[in-house]
Amino acid sequence: MLTLEFAKPRDHGMRILCVGAHSDDIEIGCGGTILRLLSQYRDAEISWVVLGSSGERDDEAVTSAEQFLQGAWRKDIIVEHFRNSFFPYVGEEIKSFFEKLKMRVTPDIVFTHFRSDLHQDHRLVSELTWNTFRNQLILEYEILKYDGDLGSPNVFVHLDEATCQKKISVIMECFKSQQDKDWFTPDAFLSLLRIRGVESKAPQKYAEGFYCRKVIL
Repeated sequence: MLTLEFAKPRDHGMRILCVGAHSDDIEIGCGGTILRLLSQYRDAEISWVVLGSSGERDDEAVTSAEQFLQGAWRKDIIVEHFRNSFFPYVGEEIKSFFEKLKMRVTPDIVFTHFRSDLHQDHRLVSELTWNTFRNQLILEYEILKYDGDLGSPNVFVHLDEATCQKKISVIMECFKSQQDKDWFTPDAFLSLLRIRGVESKAPQKYAEGFYCRKVIL
């Protein structure tokens, strides 16, 4: 299998946009990949956008983002407060936010939700990401949950065990409000990383999987 590398832009640091519907989505979906990218690109600029948060989850979102982005040359953490589980019903407001976001950041890579995710908030965020960022590489991440909506990723980022354990430890440390959920456990997170590692024959056993619908080689 041919392995490809991210091409570093010549005129600026790697610009990365991470978009999540809820305060732990980015970390769960692509946290390991962000940690790996930051270890490889010391001049990376990252915009980290959480659309639906409230109360104690605001603090959780910022604390977690700060930990994941410690190695970033420049970071911009944005936490919005659109109503959880009601995104399709306030879609006009979220669309307006995306239009403003487009004026604020011009990313090289965008991480967003999987288009076929069964959570209504996730699907809308994916759709608006594609509507807004039409000339960027978009990688859609996946989130394990009760709905059973995992697909077959076609892009894999290999990770070592230390990166996986750091990803999981920060998630568990920062998101105390979510630990009553039966799927929010270290073994569940590690299991999916191991499965994607098997599927992509990862030399160090683990990987995050993504869905890429358009790429130029």
